[in-house]
Amino acid sequence: MKWFYRNFFKRAFDLIFSLLAFLLLLPIFILVTLLLFIVNEGQPFFLQLRPGQNGKVFKIIKFKTMNDKKDSQGELLSDEHRLTAVGKFVRKTSLDEIPQLLNVIIGDMSIVGPRPLLVEYLPLYNKTQRRRHEVKPGITGWVGVNGRNAIGWDQKFNLDIWYVDNMSLMLDLRIIFLTVLKVFKSEGITAEGVATMPKFKGNN
Repeated sequence: MKWFYRNFFKRAFDLIFSLLAFLLLLPIFILVTLLLFIVNEGQPFFLQLRPGQNGKVFKIIKFKTMNDKKDSQGELLSDEHRLTAVGKFVRKTSLDEIPQLLNVIIGDMSIVGPRPLLVEYLPLYNKTQRRRHEVKPGITGWVGVNGRNAIGWDQKFNLDIWYVDNMSLMLDLRIIFLTVLKVFKSEGITAEGVATMPKFKGNN
């Protein structure tokens, strides 16, 4: 049953769920787009290359919650200093994830799966950590409902691999339900002492 869900039904579930969710959230999507268009000087969206299933790189779309302010040397300021007031609200309520429904509809992502991390991390993974790419990345996942950015990298990877080995319809439905609760509680949005999450620097 798990094999059938993983290889066939999960894609159908993703497509139906993402289409319905996007239509339901369309008014919010339009409103947030307009607000970020104003505060980010005409740039409401953030596009970035991320590794997907089997490490295949795709272009993820998110709401742009940080501006592009730079210091006197022309370097971008820290995340904390670039996070706008509107951006903080959008991130706190997880509204920045809405555009990723388009990635799910296209087929690059799933509703539930390991979060797509940075391309620069790919050569830093060990053999076990690399297994997170055996499935499509998700808008939410087992990490998201078990600490999100408030836990360390080792724990994140362990949770990702556990999900890969135990993926099922019931688990995905449980994660979606817990995600809704987490959004209302605004838990685990940031790591201690930083605005988002410290970069992964490998295993040494």
